[in-house]
Amino acid sequence: METLHRRFRVNGETLEVAFAPQRTLLELLREDLGLTGTKHGCELGECGTCTVLIDHLPVLSCLVLAAAIDEEQEIATVEGMADGKGLHPLQEAFADLGAAQCGYCTPGFLLTAEALLEENPRPTRAEIQDALSGNLCRCTGYVKIYQAVEMAAAKMRGELFELSEEALCGTR
Repeated sequence: METLHRRFRVNGETLEVAFAPQRTLLELLREDLGLTGTKHGCELGECGTCTVLIDHLPVLSCLVLAAAIDEEQEIATVEGMADGKGLHPLQEAFADLGAAQCGYCTPGFLLTAEALLEENPRPTRAEIQDALSGNLCRCTGYVKIYQAVEMAAAKMRGELFELSEEALCGTR
């Protein structure tokens, strides 16, 4: 069987990997690089659980062959979100608001939200809903996830975030 030898930029680090040409990016990240934060979900591109960022854009890693990734492209996984000083504001907000129930879908939501906030630091609730529409969660009603993105966006802008009475009731 043929083996490819390639360099990948993952979470700011250059890594060399040998892998079979039919390997997906999801398989490469989890099985070859040990980055298990990226989850196996439907493996059909329908659930968003395997979302990673390639050059700051959300990509379903179950649908991308690892061989298709260019050496210059930057791959970001949930493991790369926190810096040495602490959690990313999105991770903090998800924890503070209980936006992660079982947590299986959380990495995909976090990375998709990170891409949204990088592009639009002041998204409306509708824009958040639209951006996250490709990510499925079977545990939450999504309201806490949307609130966590709003909270993180405010924190990243240096603003205070308070949940209104109607937001607490999920009617916002």
